Amino acid sequence: MTVDALTRTDAVSEEAATEAPVDSTPQAETAEAPAEAKTETPETPENPETPTDENTVESPKPKRGRPKVATTAKKTRTVELTLTVTGTADGEWQAELKNGAKWVAKGLEIPAAAVSRAAKELHADLSGPIDEVINAARELQAAKVAQLEAELEKAKLALAELDA
Repeated sequence: MTVDALTRTDAVSEEAATEAPVDSTPQAETAEAPAEAKTETPETPENPETPTDENTVESPKPKRGRPKVATTAKKTRTVELTLTVTGTADGEWQAELKNGAKWVAKGLEIPAAAVSRAAKELHADLSGPIDEVINAARELQAAKVAQLEAELEKAKLALAELDA
């Protein structure tokens, strides 16, 4: 549209308003006509970018902290069990089991082979260090056996000399 078109439209509407014929209808009927016209036209806001009161949803003030995320996952009950396995350089192993703060078992003797198998079943990172400790204990016990065998031979020789 151009400026000329706008000004012509305004001029035509002014002329139409001044030249409008006089109605012979009573005032009551003319009062109803504008009211009906107003109700028939849909209510549209003057500025379509701003929402009307009916469509306005006031968003609550943002809360501090992380937003809560709705999850569909079920909350599972966790059980805290603490298994403590201790070993000595002699190759003796003990296990203790604790459920929360309550002791379930204390001082149970277990074989080194069972500890090694359990560690391998649990995880490779656990079995490596445990097997090293068990192998060191095995070497220590082998050295002890060799020493005791040497003492046994000496004792047998001493006994044989006494008998002869």
